[in-house]
Amino acid sequence: MSSGAVRPRVRMPAVQRREQLLDVGRELFGQKGYEAASIEEIAARAEVSKPVVYEHFGGKDGLYAAVVEREMRTVLDRFTSALAAPGRPRELLERAALALLEYIEEHTDGFRVLTRDAPVTGGVSTYSSLIGEVARKVEHILGRQFGERGYDPRLAELYSQALVGMVSLVGQWWLDNRSLGKDRVAAHLVNLSYNGLAHLDSRPVLTDRPAAP
Repeated sequence: MSSGAVRPRVRMPAVQRREQLLDVGRELFGQKGYEAASIEEIAARAEVSKPVVYEHFGGKDGLYAAVVEREMRTVLDRFTSALAAPGRPRELLERAALALLEYIEEHTDGFRVLTRDAPVTGGVSTYSSLIGEVARKVEHILGRQFGERGYDPRLAELYSQALVGMVSLVGQWWLDNRSLGKDRVAAHLVNLSYNGLAHLDSRPVLTDRPAAP
């Protein structure tokens, strides 16, 4: 075959093709934003024709919504797994902080999609709604802890919003500022949330990780 010959398109099962288009969409939406990414570019990157994209998602709006839904589900699954196993309050905080930071590290484009302003297309969930879902999961855990320690469990909602908000904002900062590794970032997050400003450790470390240099 000559170097200028056109490569035949690879036929994939529908489910596999859908996942491939979601991966390509996540990459382009994450790197370029919704407006700048085009169906033409998405189809070219996936080595399919534009009608294939329309067949699976109905257009760019549908693909974007599906990408957001998949990424939100991935983040929620990670938080749920991190908080489901038994552990002391500090260990739960550490696992929750690491769950988000590891997601950002492994799915940077996906996190960029989630934290960008959603296009005005209707029906697309926002990052704030994701944080609200995570906060509700944390609220249940804090409510139990507060009850066991004699605190007012009604305050669990306030504290869960504060904790999750802090972690999510630091995650957005860490997205473009990787001067510290994720273990050190998580350790400092837990240092503040668990110890408070009055009792900060000078060199915080995670309980199940070796001290960072």
